[in-house]
Amino acid sequence: MSVTPKTLDMAAILADTSNRVVVCCGAGGVGKTTTAAAMALRAAEYGRTVCVLTIDPAKRLAQALGVNDLGNTPQRVALAPEVTGELHAMMLDMRRTFDEMVVQYSGPDRAQAILDNQFYQTVATSLAGTQEYMAMEKLGQLLSQDRWDLVVVDTPPSRNALDFLDAPKRLGSFMDSRLWRLLLAPGRGIGRLVTGAMSLAMKALSTVLGSQMLADAAAFVQSLDATFGGFREKADRTYALLKRRGTQFVVVSAAEPDALREASFFVDRLSQEGMPLAGLVLNRTHPTLCSLPAERAIDGRETLETEADSEAASLAAAILQIHADRAQTAKREIRLLSRFTGANPHVPVIGVPSLPFDVSDLEALRALADQITAAGNGLAAAR
Repeated sequence: MSVTPKTLDMAAILADTSNRVVVCCGAGGVGKTTTAAAMALRAAEYGRTVCVLTIDPAKRLAQALGVNDLGNTPQRVALAPEVTGELHAMMLDMRRTFDEMVVQYSGPDRAQAILDNQFYQTVATSLAGTQEYMAMEKLGQLLSQDRWDLVVVDTPPSRNALDFLDAPKRLGSFMDSRLWRLLLAPGRGIGRLVTGAMSLAMKALSTVLGSQMLADAAAFVQSLDATFGGFREKADRTYALLKRRGTQFVVVSAAEPDALREASFFVDRLSQEGMPLAGLVLNRTHPTLCSLPAERAIDGRETLETEADSEAASLAAAILQIHADRAQTAKREIRLLSRFTGANPHVPVIGVPSLPFDVSDLEALRALADQITAAGNGLAAAR
């Protein structure tokens, strides 16, 4: 027995001033970036002061918003004069954000030593979880400024989106690791580390990287360790904020098997973490425009092709075939959605019909926002 999902009312979520953060997560290639931008635009049109933060580099976002290349500083988007709210957009620059953190939490001398360190310049920003950790830091910065009453976050694709949640824990675990403690060991020269306390694996690493790089790593660790408490404390505060009322996670997907499997994975994980889930935005759906079944449309087309011989009949036959194709696609999409809703009956859903044009400017974004905030669209209503 199929489960009819509750309809996701994104208009109410975006208009509710008690909601301060909307996090869009989902698989790659499902329209997550444009969905986040459309939500941010609509919230601004509701009179809110909004910043959309993209972690996954997306030139399309800047193009659609009509701004220059996005950077680490929020850039205001020019909206129509009648819009009472504001929209700002930015793209995370991981290195610049890391630099800002070092300067903020370290004294001038220690900060400069870290910034000049070769290991920091070439390796540190590539550590697992660093990008997501910096995203958490940037989100915390935006919220602490009280300049925006809503921040919409566009996360990286696929399961990396959940790294956004794991970042404080993962980077913290690394800094609690045996390797970190070895590099931090007071009073030991790098040579003694390599020949004494370090394992065979560390010796091999030293051979590959060279003793100078290992020395730089040790110096980096020793300089950074004194300031990391501030890093972790702030990230933990931001993480806690994401669990509070006022944050809404929106899973973005498409009506495709792989994308909906990823969506189920996200829903399960968010539930395990106690994160507030708003619902599922199902992009690029193909709802039928009338109730004529696909089978009857095909029968009608065949009748016209065999019994009629006119331009009008040919046109009617072509239209019936288009409808039949769309109806079959809609049936397949509804079947796929049924699997998702069967496993996740508590998750509200909004279907967003596929647009007949690219989302490349504000008008197109506004059209997409109309679909996202029109409760009852697409598959969610068709069921």
